[in-house]
Amino acid sequence: MSVPPRAVQLNEANAFLKKHPEVLFVDLLIADMNGVVRGKRIERASLHKVYERGINLPASLFALDINGSTVESTGLGLDIGDADRVCYPIPNTLCNEPWQKRPTAQLLMTMHEMEGEPFFADPREVLRQVVAKFDELGLTICAAFELEFYLIDQANVNGRPQPPLSPLSGKRPHSTQVYLIDDLDEYAECLQDILEGAKEQGIPADAIVKESAPAQFEVNLHHVADPIKACDYALLLKRLVKNIAYDHEMDTTFMAKPYPNQAGNGLHVHISILDKDGKNIFACEEPEQNDALRHAIGGVLETMPASMAFLCPNVNSYRRFGAQYYVPNSPCWGIDNRTVALRVPNDTADAVRIEHRVAGADANPYLLLAAVLAGVHHGLTNKVEPTAPVEGNSYEQNEQSLPNNLRDALRELDDSEILARYIDPKYIDIFVACKESELAEFENSISDLEYNWYLHTV
Repeated sequence: MSVPPRAVQLNEANAFLKKHPEVLFVDLLIADMNGVVRGKRIERASLHKVYERGINLPASLFALDINGSTVESTGLGLDIGDADRVCYPIPNTLCNEPWQKRPTAQLLMTMHEMEGEPFFADPREVLRQVVAKFDELGLTICAAFELEFYLIDQANVNGRPQPPLSPLSGKRPHSTQVYLIDDLDEYAECLQDILEGAKEQGIPADAIVKESAPAQFEVNLHHVADPIKACDYALLLKRLVKNIAYDHEMDTTFMAKPYPNQAGNGLHVHISILDKDGKNIFACEEPEQNDALRHAIGGVLETMPASMAFLCPNVNSYRRFGAQYYVPNSPCWGIDNRTVALRVPNDTADAVRIEHRVAGADANPYLLLAAVLAGVHHGLTNKVEPTAPVEGNSYEQNEQSLPNNLRDALRELDDSEILARYIDPKYIDIFVACKESELAEFENSISDLEYNWYLHTV
């Protein structure tokens, strides 16, 4: 991926600054392995220098654990002198931040080697390498995310979240009614500001629905024929939601399972594929008779166990699974069936697609989509046949077989020969090292429950 010509980029900067003379600062954003947005804030006058020369950030940015500490076993920290790489702007991502009191813009960045080549450990580059394999086949990926989140109170109770007081009733919500319109009214101002902010930032959010837990909602993004852009939108949407909610004196969480007895937060992705003529290769009246659709499903199902560490990258991710919460725990598929891992919506023949329903909202969208598309490409090129589609309740027909904890998921990823053909093994090593470090720290902690159970009883 070559760096766009400087003249083109400078034209973008000039046009934006001319249109927005009120802007004082620009946030330069880049997402780390965990999907946490990091970067620098610059003054307006420095924007041209960023477009001309980029900015330097350490390569260790992509070796940070969830707490922001460098995991030295990745080799990206002290081993290379904590050296810098250069980050360049991503075209067409310069926009305003509608929540700021002092006018501020934002600009997405991507990391490169000093010589100009993309930096292999940038999750955006990990995805680009997978997408390039579809480019070679003359195929274009269309993708769209559905992002779930909780609004929560800014004040926790003993370190645990609680629903925020409703601005309408002044009470904390208790409803578990999915799609309930009245629950949208409880937080209407905040939710409307999210949609309006998304529109201002060019994020194609077309709907918000109430999910099946108190103050839990889902934002649907419209599909785009650029999978990397689809991930950019998902990433920026999370940042927008957090900041808009904060403006409304609330907080948000995309934690996979913030409440033990409520539904978790998912990150579903819809995928279709266009041929050179712009036609959906999955389009059909009978999904089981479409070879491309079947093979794509077969490949994703085959690689799903090895992909779990990317789909569910944290210890908490695996608490989300359970039949009562519509989270599949086995690699299976079905037609218009929400109990399976891969649902095939078929409301119209032209709109047939794959809905991947396994990942949590805590996943990095670039790594999630890279893993899923690796499975799709593997299935298409090797004509992998899937199991028969599931009719009815898949939880009653399929035993749990996907990894149900982070350690097993990391082992599956580390051992996968298929994923290593799509995702640079050097990157897999870095990812596994970071997550094993987090896992070790987690396992070295002692929970309150252990003290309650064992301190005076054994």
